[in-house]
Parts: sequence; C-alpha cells; structure tokens
Amino acid sequence: MIELSPTATEDEVAAATERWLHENLPPSWLKAVLDDDRTVVAAHLADADGMRRWFATLGDAGLATPTWPREYGGLDLSAEQAAAVADVLMRYRANRPMDDFIGLTLTGPTVLAHGTPEQKERYLRPIARGEERWCQLFSEPGAGSDLAALSTRAVRQEDGTWRVDGQKVWNSFAHIADRGLLMARTSPEKPKHHGISYFLVDMRTPGLEVRPLKQMTGDAEFNEVFLTDVVLPADALLGEVDGGWAVAITTLMQERNGLSGRPAVGPGVADDLARRAAAAGTWADPVLRDRLLAMLVEERVLQMTTVRASVASGRAMAGAEGSIRKLVSSGLEETAGSLAAEVEPVTALGWPQGAPLPAAAYEFLAMKQTSIAGGTSEIQRTIIAERLLGLPKDPDPEKDLPFSQRSRA
Repeated sequence: MIELSPTATEDEVAAATERWLHENLPPSWLKAVLDDDRTVVAAHLADADGMRRWFATLGDAGLATPTWPREYGGLDLSAEQAAAVADVLMRYRANRPMDDFIGLTLTGPTVLAHGTPEQKERYLRPIARGEERWCQLFSEPGAGSDLAALSTRAVRQEDGTWRVDGQKVWNSFAHIADRGLLMARTSPEKPKHHGISYFLVDMRTPGLEVRPLKQMTGDAEFNEVFLTDVVLPADALLGEVDGGWAVAITTLMQERNGLSGRPAVGPGVADDLARRAAAAGTWADPVLRDRLLAMLVEERVLQMTTVRASVASGRAMAGAEGSIRKLVSSGLEETAGSLAAEVEPVTALGWPQGAPLPAAAYEFLAMKQTSIAGGTSEIQRTIIAERLLGLPKDPDPEKDLPFSQRSRA
C-alpha cells in the first residue's frame, strides 16, 4: 500500500501518486502515456488479463478507493487529497473503467454507511481490487422516476431467508455483473417510502434472469432483470427491514454526484473534440471553434465545482447539491453529442456497412443518456427546487396511504 501522510498537501499527494505510477505501470504503458501514443495505450486497456492485474495492484495500493478506511482497501484520505489522486490517475489513463462505476461509486459508500462489519469485510475489498463487478436493480417498468412506487416483492421465510419476485429494468452492466443492489417491497401495508428493504444480491442466484436491451447505438450494456422465486440469505439485507429507502438515498446521492464526473480537473470531452476538429479540418470554422471553446470552459468549471463541492463537504458523498452538477453534466453531454456531429460531419452521416459506429455518430446517438440515467433532468430540477431553493413540494394526496391501497399501486 502506498504510504501517504494524513497531513500531506494536495500537491504532495499528486507527486507521490505520480511516483508510484512510474514505479508500477508496465513500462510500455508508461512510455505510451508520456509519448501520447493512444494506440499503445488503447492496446493495454483492451488487454483483459493485464487490466485485471493492474486493478488488483491499484487496489492493493489503496489508490482505487483513497477515501475508504485502510482496513477495507483505502487510504483514509480527505476528499481534497482523493481529488489529487483521481486527477493523476485520469492523466495516466490508469483509473478504473465505467464498468466499475456502480461498485466503486455506489456500492462501496453505501456498504460503508449502512453495512455490518461482516458485510464490509466481505464486499469492500473485492470492489477495491476489481474482483467483483456490481449492477443496480432499482427501476421497474412501473417505477422509474417515482422509484418508491416499486412493486418487486420480498417475503421473509420461516428460516430467515427472503423470497423475491418481480422485474427490474434499465440495469447497466447487469449482464456482466457478479452482484447487484436490489430494492424490494417488504411491507405493502405501509406507505410507499416506508415498506421497502435493500438487499445485496448474488447475480448467479437461481431464478434471476438477465435480458440485455439493445440501444440505437448498437450497444446493449443495460438490461431488464426478472426475479422469479429468487431466494436470498438473511444476511443479504443491508440496513433495517423496511428501512431501505434511507439506504437508497445514500446510493442515489452518490449516483448523481458520480455522474457529474470525478473530483479532478484535466483534459475532458471538449479537449478531445477540439483535437478531432483540428484533424478533420473543421477547426477552421470560427463559429464551431467558439462553441468548442465555450464548452471547454463550462466543462472545466464543472470539474472545478465538483472538486470544490467534494472538499467543502469533507466527504466524497454529496447532498442535494449534487443534482446541480448532474444537471449541468447532462447538458454538457448533449452539447458534446451535437458538436461531435459538426466536428466530424462526414462520419456522423454515414459509414461502411458492417463497420463499427464512428465516434461522432455514436456520441450523437448517445447524447441523451445522462439526462435520463440516475434520475432525469426533470427530476433533478424538482430536487433543486424543493431542497435547495425551498419551493413547495409537489402534492401527493396518497402519501400516507398503505402502498397496497394506492390507486397507482
């Protein structure tokens, strides 16, 4: 594990992280990063066995989860120090991929906040070392934006186990996940927010079926999941029975915070678009150039705001203010998708049959993703209005009714 003083400054943490990378990255990877040889870097990132070894090395050093306690694979760093680590890892392309977002950003902090000592011991270190991938089993066909309206049912059996039946949807990486975060209704006789429990699920459990959903980009990284007579052990419960909504709030706040980007400042999507515009010749267009530079400024502002918010809170977990950054991030992704089609207009319009989707076309088709995932932009505006601006909440005349008696149950 890397040795860092708890009183180290941000610059000292960054320097120590960079020294560690120079000592531990494979030489060809390190040289490719320093030479900006994207082809060689991409080859390393595509080497599954090599990346597994790298994730384990990164996790054992504590750099994958720097704010976590040392006993669970972290370094006990402050949010400010962790931002310095994230910045260096991102520059060296040595950070963990989006596939691990749910485990690192959602599962870890949620288990740390609500798990038993046994659950922390069982689940956290494999996440830190990249040994287990997680997915999120929250949304349902009838409970998307109104998540508390979920109807997947978990019934406790005489032996203490739980029998679960229901359907989930929009579950990113569920088809490759080892474990999942599950919300299920355990007491339909209680109001909708008070009868939900939260479970940690082995995705290989009998009765659990994952069906990938193909998107218009051609990808199929999110899925629908069917649970039929799925039996979960008693220790799958995270938090209290019927206390799952409080646990879920921890996860949801982490998700909104995480989707606005890591707490680090550096080259981002706008930089990549500018580079591609120069290569394509579209950089010569002064209007397009102005729009790219405006996006770059907004992206840097979001990065710096994310770092400031993380440091100001003294923790990696955000409150309702994370909805502001998530909303801005969603707008930036839409801007980037639109600009990509102008930066590379030829490849955005057509490509050889059977060839992979060009980057510009992919980014254009995927640009609405973040405005939907993790709570739609409309939901974020409602959260900002109610929790940050103090505006009245939307009325719900059935708020205190048992879930089983609600007209929309």
